[in-house]
Amino acid sequence: MSDQIRVEEGEDNTLDQLFSEIRQCRYCEPGLPLGANPVIRGKSSARVLIIGQAPGTRVHESSIPWHDASGKRLRQWLGLSDDVFYDEGRIAIMPMGLCYPGKGRSGDLPPRPECAPRWHHAVLEQLPDIQLTLLVGQYAQQYYLPDKPKTLTQTVQEWSRWLPEYLPLPHPSPRNTLWLRKNPWFEQDVIPELQRNIRLLLPDVIRE
Repeated sequence: MSDQIRVEEGEDNTLDQLFSEIRQCRYCEPGLPLGANPVIRGKSSARVLIIGQAPGTRVHESSIPWHDASGKRLRQWLGLSDDVFYDEGRIAIMPMGLCYPGKGRSGDLPPRPECAPRWHHAVLEQLPDIQLTLLVGQYAQQYYLPDKPKTLTQTVQEWSRWLPEYLPLPHPSPRNTLWLRKNPWFEQDVIPELQRNIRLLLPDVIRE
């Protein structure tokens, strides 16, 4: 076994231990209507990181991130099959809130504010090969782009400003179908750039 392989295995052992600790976290459980079930995945070799909002009820039940209609649309935007999307060695997934936060008046509640400060930095330290982070939705953008414009629409319109480190995206929820219709430039301009970057980072796994 080469030194490089030993190092990579050591890195994944550390990440696995961290993920085990995260999945046992019950810090916010008193405020979670369905209890705690932190959802996160990835390997140290991952090159793309997806930071979304928080799990919905389906993801809470399955523990599989983006295992819903929003995830189907997101995979279409990326141009990736399910198998590639869920390949932890290539794509890591870490929401702003790791547990389902509950239902609000117009959809799910915002992600719990304790999660990102508590866990994100430690996880990022164990993902040394990330080349592109997709910031899906306003909560991820507010946290990682402190100098962004006031609105999500303006932030996504200025997508090129954040590359190559970040690419802001609207949330792919069916609730945002009207937004997509009102902003055709997103699918015309941003999606091709998104897929181009994915092809560059994952050239061996892009489907025809």
